[in-house]
Amino acid sequence: MDNPYAERRSVQLDGYKVRYWFYDADKKRKPLIVMLHGFRGDHHGLQLIATELREKYHVVVPDLPGFGRSEPFPDREHSIPSYVEFAQQFITALTDGAVSPDGDNGIIVAGHSFGSIIAAHFAVDFPSMVRRLVLINPISEPALAGQHKKLTRLTELYYGVGKALPHALGAKILSSRSVVKLMTDVMVKSKDPEVKKYALRQHESYFSTFANRDVLHQAYQSSISGTVAEVAMQLSMPTLLIVGAEDDLGSVESQRTMASWIRSHRLEIIADTGHLIHYEAPALAAEYIDDFLSAPAPEPMDAHDELPLADTTESTPDQLTGMTPIIRQDQLAREHAAHQPLRERRGRNDDRAGEDRP
Repeated sequence: MDNPYAERRSVQLDGYKVRYWFYDADKKRKPLIVMLHGFRGDHHGLQLIATELREKYHVVVPDLPGFGRSEPFPDREHSIPSYVEFAQQFITALTDGAVSPDGDNGIIVAGHSFGSIIAAHFAVDFPSMVRRLVLINPISEPALAGQHKKLTRLTELYYGVGKALPHALGAKILSSRSVVKLMTDVMVKSKDPEVKKYALRQHESYFSTFANRDVLHQAYQSSISGTVAEVAMQLSMPTLLIVGAEDDLGSVESQRTMASWIRSHRLEIIADTGHLIHYEAPALAAEYIDDFLSAPAPEPMDAHDELPLADTTESTPDQLTGMTPIIRQDQLAREHAAHQPLRERRGRNDDRAGEDRP
């Protein structure tokens, strides 16, 4: 859908062009919101929310590099660190340097699904650039460890096969309308047939506008290996989380737990809604966002300083939250290596003890 209130613009970054849409009903001075869409989508996914907010905010929605009409990264993988670097460069260029890592001016950053991972990691790496953070259907638990890990494995195989097959056949499979319809049916929980039709039309039109199979495969691997939860304890700015009560990609319990790790947060749960809040309840989501941005920052939690650090060495259940602390993959690898000699010594001791047993 074309939006009469959205102007298409572009910016040249580090060897690639990014196209973005500027939602604005007038040219008045208003707060700036940059919104990041989810995996396989483009700016159209967030169009309904952006349209609702345009009266009071300047809303900018870029197509993520490698998707929609933005070019892919020319010299690096489409990973979370790469997208975080993109967000920093894009916002700096968008504001003509007024918002930058070395400055004191922050904007509002929002992200849906995979975009929530990018937004959260960006907010941790560049906190001075983010005044407030909005996470829509945030990824609260690892895809390979959640209740739908078998489905995730199957989807991972699907993208792997699509990448490995000859180009024409692989592209056909990855763009299959039957698969797109299946994905849509799984994610939409609304009982409204018009909402289901709209979501399907959107996905059929824009779900296959990725640059190439390598981009899609790399981005999918990133989407299932990263979470918001792994950096939640490091988020220092007021944060709004908008969650679908029926979201298969993050249970309400895990969302509540993750929210409790964020020092200053507000959590809104929308009933009878799945992973596509931006299609199923865009007006309500926009209302929550506007109310959050207009109100004073939520009070920091008194118990926050007692929560476990994000780099805890042991993945044991936490007594305060009841959820296993989730830490970054690189931290886990380093800690595993550091403990390996101790594990080997314990193993040898257990073997010797076993020899003495009758």
